[in-house]
Amino acid sequence: MATNRALKGRIRSIGNTRKITRTMELVATSKLKRAQDRVVASRPYAKALRDVIADLATPDLADQFKLLHRPARPAEGGPSRAVVILITSNRGLAGGFNTNLIKEAKRRIEALEAEGYTVELIGVGKKGVGFFKYIGRKCRVERPDIGDKPTAAHAESLVDELMAEFVAGKLGVVEMVQSNFVSVLVTPPTTVRLLPIAPPETQSKGSRPNYIFAPDPASLLESLLPLYVRNQAYRGLVETVAAEQANRRTAMKNATDNAGDLIELLKRTYNRQRQAQITQEIAELVGGAAALG
Repeated sequence: MATNRALKGRIRSIGNTRKITRTMELVATSKLKRAQDRVVASRPYAKALRDVIADLATPDLADQFKLLHRPARPAEGGPSRAVVILITSNRGLAGGFNTNLIKEAKRRIEALEAEGYTVELIGVGKKGVGFFKYIGRKCRVERPDIGDKPTAAHAESLVDELMAEFVAGKLGVVEMVQSNFVSVLVTPPTTVRLLPIAPPETQSKGSRPNYIFAPDPASLLESLLPLYVRNQAYRGLVETVAAEQANRRTAMKNATDNAGDLIELLKRTYNRQRQAQITQEIAELVGGAAALG
């Protein structure tokens, strides 16, 4: 059984740890609010862009653009290279956030390799890069610089080179492994296929609107398709950052609560031992006084 001095030391140590986890919880809460604002702000533009492309991308026009064309599989003579972009965080202490994303990336890599692709990995965030280095898989590109404040320029730098390679016929598939920020408590890992672009379905019911396009739809698609890919990448970055902060806040809150429970348990143990010691000392005094009398 631990001595009273050892118990007091443990109580003090756990109390200091609880202060740290509580502070980290508050910081994550503050960052989560800003990250949520970026997610919400990105959705109207993404929806408008998706709706416009859905109205423009007719089957006839789709055949003219390589970004919309799905190449043949490697076994059928198509490109043999594929790219998986994995987004993780630069720091830990976020529960199973990074682990779940890494598992999803491993699953997609194995699936693409089973189709005959040679998969290249682009790692955004130190945790994913570190894991794949540990198991012996090198990353084509490492991007620890993006951090928790992604911008449209970051997304552009991630996908522009990949789009050029895809159009040149050097890549068959580009996928992004990210978190899907549904709510603060629901942030499942998911895979989004960036290339080839799957034309989004129009949300309008019934007949298609009779638009007058200026310039023509083909010219509009030529400008909008790269924007669509960049926007998909940007949304993946901001949603994953929001999911990271949500998971970190939850993990730090659980750690703070557990530290409080453990402190209460140690205090009860300390008080019982102290009471037992006092009782024993009183009994010894009474026994000694009786012996002298």
